[in-house]
Amino acid sequence: MGSRERARHWRYAALPGVDLLRARYIEKTFVRHTHEHFVIAAIAEGVEVFHHRGADQYAAAGALALVNPDTPHTGRAGVPEGWQYGAVYPSPELVAEIAAETTSVRGTPGFVRPVLDDAYSVGLVHQVLRAADEGNALAADTLLRVAVTRLLRLNGGAMPQREVRTAGALVAVRAREVLEGRMAEPPSLEQLAADLDTGPFALLRAFRDVYGMPPHTWLTDARVRRARRLLDAGVSPAEAALAVGFTDQPHLNRHFARIIGVPPGAYQRERKNVQDLR
Repeated sequence: MGSRERARHWRYAALPGVDLLRARYIEKTFVRHTHEHFVIAAIAEGVEVFHHRGADQYAAAGALALVNPDTPHTGRAGVPEGWQYGAVYPSPELVAEIAAETTSVRGTPGFVRPVLDDAYSVGLVHQVLRAADEGNALAADTLLRVAVTRLLRLNGGAMPQREVRTAGALVAVRAREVLEGRMAEPPSLEQLAADLDTGPFALLRAFRDVYGMPPHTWLTDARVRRARRLLDAGVSPAEAALAVGFTDQPHLNRHFARIIGVPPGAYQRERKNVQDLR
């Protein structure tokens, strides 16, 4: 991370199921990845560009970048000076709870548009982060719920359920199950296809159609997700790297920072602080 770039990725014990981030990035590039939680990123300065569902999206100061769980996207600066933002990552369970209590959304709630210009919501997100910094549990929880409610009312809807019906989609699901089970020693594309009684390119197309990325990109994303859980449990970055199939800790460091935004060591230190407070 360049000397003018900075990022803090942390959790506040009074907001269970919510990740928090403050960052300023200039040359940073996020590779194609997904999150298990929602992304609610409030742009304070500059412009972020992120590729989302086949198109580049531009979020400038005063706007929010909104990404639903398990939705592939990227991230980079849209102007030479980069972008500065604060973000909250609430769990799907928390968002569903808020939606059920405060909105008329039925089904699985999510955001309809990936960029929303709403300075008031941007301010709410930054207030959540400030309250978490100050240890003000009542304010942090209240403001988060107000922000999520407002965003769902302005830009919420029921997410379409992905139905796995075609033979190709079923193969993709089976391929994912194999990769999850053999994360540390995955097969080659050719071997994976042969095991599933299909061709390599047919498998590649089917996997992209269902998961929005090729198997090797999905595997890196999944490894980082699993490494996060290991780090949260107190496993060292070096041990986590080997456990999920990276060759060494620098290999994990590189991919972790390109997806999470901070190195695994810094990520784990912030997590440990939360555990100590508890």
